[in-house]
Amino acid sequence: MKRYCLALDLKDDPKLIAEYEAHHQHFPLEITKSIRDSGVTDMQIFRIGNRMFMMIEANDDFSFAGKAEMDAANPKVQTWEALMWQYQQALPWAQPGEKWMLMERIFKL
Repeated sequence: MKRYCLALDLKDDPKLIAEYEAHHQHFPLEITKSIRDSGVTDMQIFRIGNRMFMMIEANDDFSFAGKAEMDAANPKVQTWEALMWQYQQALPWAQPGEKWMLMERIFKL
């Protein structure tokens, strides 16, 4: 089992943040299936202000490149991602088109 932590910002607008959270209360089954099919076994998103933190647990076969390839071939995922991008904004140091950014663990107890 692998664990990954990622970060992304939302647009700093309370109305948009509320809409974003509402979308995640009624998460589409097609998107859940796509996430699970990529090898993700658990995913959680946390928020403070407009900063989000995502924790992913995945099986040993999971890769971000493989997930990206699957996502690119799935029109439902592409529609979902386009919808979510209306609420999200890249972190200041992200490359063009980069959304969720993988965080580096710097401490473990």
